[in-house]
Amino acid sequence: MRIARHAAKLAVFVVAGAMVLASCAKSSTSTGSISGAFGTVPPPSGTLHVGTITVAEPPGATPTWIFPVTPSANNSVYTISSFQDEMWRPLYWDVNGVAPTETRAMSLANAPVYSNGDKTITITLKSNYTWSDGQPLTSKDVLFWIDEMRAAVKEDPANWAGYTPKVGLPDQVVSASTPNATTLVLNLNSGVNPLWMTEDQLAVQPMPSHAWAKASANGPILDFTKPVNAKKIYDFLATESKSVSTYASNPLWQIVNGPYKLTSFNSTTGAFTMMPNTSYGGPHSAKVPSLQAVPFTSDTAEFDAVKAGSIDIGYMPQTDVPQVSRVKAAGYNVFGYPDFGFSDVAYNFKDTTGDFNHIIAQLYIRQAIAHLQDEEGYLKAFFHGAGGLAYGPVPSIPLTPYTPANAVTNPYPFSVGAAVSLLKARGWKVVPGGTDTCARGGTAANACGVGIPAGTKLAFNLIYSAVPTIIGEQVTDLASQARKAGFAITLKSDNFNHIIAVYSDSTSPNTINDWPMVDYGGDTDGTYPTTFGVFNTTATGNSGSYSDPQADKLINASVTSGSAGAVKNEASFLTAQQPSLFQPDPDYIAVWKNIVSGQPAAFESLTQYQLNPEQMYLTN
Repeated sequence: MRIARHAAKLAVFVVAGAMVLASCAKSSTSTGSISGAFGTVPPPSGTLHVGTITVAEPPGATPTWIFPVTPSANNSVYTISSFQDEMWRPLYWDVNGVAPTETRAMSLANAPVYSNGDKTITITLKSNYTWSDGQPLTSKDVLFWIDEMRAAVKEDPANWAGYTPKVGLPDQVVSASTPNATTLVLNLNSGVNPLWMTEDQLAVQPMPSHAWAKASANGPILDFTKPVNAKKIYDFLATESKSVSTYASNPLWQIVNGPYKLTSFNSTTGAFTMMPNTSYGGPHSAKVPSLQAVPFTSDTAEFDAVKAGSIDIGYMPQTDVPQVSRVKAAGYNVFGYPDFGFSDVAYNFKDTTGDFNHIIAQLYIRQAIAHLQDEEGYLKAFFHGAGGLAYGPVPSIPLTPYTPANAVTNPYPFSVGAAVSLLKARGWKVVPGGTDTCARGGTAANACGVGIPAGTKLAFNLIYSAVPTIIGEQVTDLASQARKAGFAITLKSDNFNHIIAVYSDSTSPNTINDWPMVDYGGDTDGTYPTTFGVFNTTATGNSGSYSDPQADKLINASVTSGSAGAVKNEASFLTAQQPSLFQPDPDYIAVWKNIVSGQPAAFESLTQYQLNPEQMYLTN
C-alpha cells in the first residue's frame, strides 16, 4: 500500500548518469558505502543506559489516527510508520535499512505459502509475539483486521487508504479460516501475483480480537465474522479513533503487540510519549529507551533545536545541507538517503475549472509541463546535491529489479523551447510572459484537443505544502519557467495534513474543482512498487482520477500475473504518460546525537520514514 509522505521526505529516482551527478554533488561530505548515501551510519558502540530518546516531528505532520484501519484522509507515514507501527506491528515488515526488502526477523509471520494456482494463501504466525495483556497473538487476530477492513470499505471506500474495488483485500477473499491458533487460510476468487500480494497487501496489522471485538466500551465480545457485528465493531473503533484527546487514556489502545505503549498524547500539538512494552517479542536492544515525540512549527525551529543539541533524533532540512559540518560539530551523526517512493505534483483530471480536466487529459500538455521542470537545476540549487533525478514512479535508488529503462534518461528534458513547440503544434497561441490561448479548438492533429474550445486559457492553480521549503522552491521555479511558455500557474501554499485530508478524495463534490494541481511531497511505495491503488481507474487512492485503459491493463497484470517483469512494464508506461509531474527526489537526511547508538539498520530506516527506537539505546 502506498502511504503519503510529507514533502520533507522525498525520495530518489536516478540512474547511472544521475547517480554519478548526485554522488559528485555530495562529495563534500563523507559518503558511506551505501550507493547514493549522504553521510555514514556508525556501528553500535558505548555502554547501554536507560533513558528517553526525543524525536522531532516535522511541522504539520503529527499523527491523526490510531485505529489500525486507516482512512485515506489520515494515510501518512507520520500516522502509520512513526506512530501506529510502534504499537501494532504489521504481519510482514517490509523495510530493511534503506533496502525495500522484508526484514524477516521483524515480521510476525513466516513467509506465506501460495497454492491452488495462487488462489489459496496459508499464513503461519510465529510464536514469539503476544499481546501486552498476556493474551497470545493468534490467527483470529489477523482475520479480525481483514473483516473490520471489509466492514470499513462497505460503509465508505475511503475508510481504508489501500482499497481498490474487486482487487486484492478484502474483495478477492471469498472465504477465510483459522484451522488453528497460528494458521490463517485465505481463499481468493482468482490467482494473484504472489510478490504483489505479499509485499503490498498482506502487511496488515493484527488487532486484539479478544479485547476490541465489541460495539461499546463495556459491551460483550462479539463474533466479528458476522458482517452485522463487524459493522458495529468498526463503527465503535472508528469513533474512538476520532477522539484524539483520549488516545493515551483509552484502555483500548493500551493493548499492543509492538515495542511501545502510548503514555501521553497532546491533541493540540501532536506531541506524544511512549514507554517500552516489556512483553514485545521482536528484536530490540537490551535496554529499550522510552520515546518522546517533539513537534515543531517550522523546519527552522527544528533545525535550531538540532544546532542547540536539544533534540536526540531530528532531520536536516534540504536548505541547510551546507551546514552539515556544523551539525557534526554539535555532536550529531548525519545520514541521508532517498525514500523508496516518488515525489510528484498530482494532476486533478476531474477539475472542470477553465476546462482543466480536458487540458490535462492531453498527453502533449503533460509532456510540455515535464519539459518545463529543471530537475538538474533543482538538484544543484535546492537540494545541494543531496538527492537524485526522477522521471517516473519507480526509483533507481534504492536499486530494485523493477527499475525500467526510461528511468535512466529523462524522456522530457528541461527545455522551454520544447514545451513551446508542443503547444504551437497543437493550436495554441503562445504568449511568452503572458497567458496562452487555444487558437484552434477541436480534435484534429493540429488542434488543442477534445473538450478544449478556442479561447481556452492555459491558466490554473497549484496548491503546495509550505513545509519543507524545498517544495515551494521547486514549484516557484516551475511556475517561472512555465510563464516563459505562456502557462499562467498561480501558487497557493497549505499545510500537509490539510492537503491530504481535503484534496485526497477525488469524489468529493466540495473540493473537486478546487485543485487542478497539488504538491504535498509524494508517496512511499510498498516493496513491490506497483501503482495499483494510485493510478488505476477504480483505485480509492487515485486522488487525481487519472484513467487510461492501457495503464489499467498493465497495472492489472502487475497484481495478477506471475511475471516479475510486469511491474517494470507498468512503470515504463507511466513514466512516458506522466499521470503526475514526477519530481527529483531529495534525500531525507536524519541526524542523531552521538550518545544514541544501536543497530545501523534502525538509523538507515529513518530515511524511509520508519522509526525503530526499540533497536536503539542511549550511551549516557
